[in-house]
Amino acid sequence: MKLKTTLLAGAIAFAPLTAFAADLTIGFSQIGSESGWRAAETTVTKQEAERRGIDLKFADAQQKQENQIKAIRSFIAQGVDAILLAPVVATGWDEVLEEAQDAEIPVVLLDRTVDAPDDLYLTAVTSDLVHEGKVAGEWLAGAVGDDKCRIVELQGTTGSSPAIDRKTGFEQGIAGNDNLEIVRSQTGDFTRSQGKVVMESFLKAEGGENICALYAHNDDMAVGAIQAIKEAGLKPGEDIKIVAIDAVPDAHLAIANGEMNATIELTPNMAGPALDALEAYLANGTVPPKWIQTESRLFTSADDNQAIYEQKKDLGY
Repeated sequence: MKLKTTLLAGAIAFAPLTAFAADLTIGFSQIGSESGWRAAETTVTKQEAERRGIDLKFADAQQKQENQIKAIRSFIAQGVDAILLAPVVATGWDEVLEEAQDAEIPVVLLDRTVDAPDDLYLTAVTSDLVHEGKVAGEWLAGAVGDDKCRIVELQGTTGSSPAIDRKTGFEQGIAGNDNLEIVRSQTGDFTRSQGKVVMESFLKAEGGENICALYAHNDDMAVGAIQAIKEAGLKPGEDIKIVAIDAVPDAHLAIANGEMNATIELTPNMAGPALDALEAYLANGTVPPKWIQTESRLFTSADDNQAIYEQKKDLGY
C-alpha cells in the first residue's frame, strides 16, 4: 500500500488515502548491534511492529553503510510501504533516498540524522544529541568545581551524527571553565572492546594520575574503559570521574557500584513515535514535523540505579 505523491514546485504534495490498511510492510535498516542500547532499539522496534500487526523486514548492516544502501534498495525492490533507517554515518545518502522517493516510499530516520535535503525523508525521530553532550559537560563542570581537570574523550563512530553532536554539546557544556581541558580525544567506534583499547592507550600516554575525567559518547565505551582503568590499578568513578550517554543497564549497574558517575538517557523506543507518524501519514496524508524529539534524562548516584538496572534488564536491553 502506497500513499501516492506528486512533485510540485520542488516539494512533495501528498494525496491522502481514503482508507488505511492494517497489513503494512516496513523495512528496517539497522546499523548493527555495536552496543546494548542498539540491541534494545532493535528489540523495541520489532515489538512495536508486532503489536501493530506490521510485517517488519529487518536488515542488520553490521556497521557498514554499503550494507544499509543495499538493504534500502532491496526494500524498494520488494515494494515495502515505508522504510525505517538508523544511519551509520551522516553523509552519502542522497542517491538512495532519491530512489526511495521516486518509488513513493517514505523514509523515517531513527536516532540519527543525515546530511541530505530534508525533502528526501519524512521525519527524523531522535533525541537532541547536542543537548545530551551539553548536559554531560555541565554535569562534569559542576562535579569538578574549581579544580583543574584533564579530560579524555571516547568519541563515537567517525562521521556519525551522535559523535559529531555529542562532542559539540560537551564542548559547549564545559565552555567558560578554564580549569577543564580535553587532552585526548579518539574514536572507540561506540563499542565496549574499542572503548577498553583506546582507554588503555590514554592511560599509557597520559598516566592515570594525570587524568581527572572520562567523557564517553556512549555507555558501552565507558564500560570498556572502566575495565581498563581497573586493570591499571585505579578506581573508576573515584580516581577518574566517568560520564557517558545512553543509560543502558550496565551503566546503571556501574553507577550503583560506584564505578561510574553519571549517564544521560537515550530512549530505545524510537519506533513508537516513528510508527505513529507513518501510520497517520499512510492513512490520511498527515505530514509530521521534520524532527520528532525524544526525551533525555540525567542519572547520577542520587538515583536508585540498582532498581533501574533490574527494570531495564527486564525490558530486554
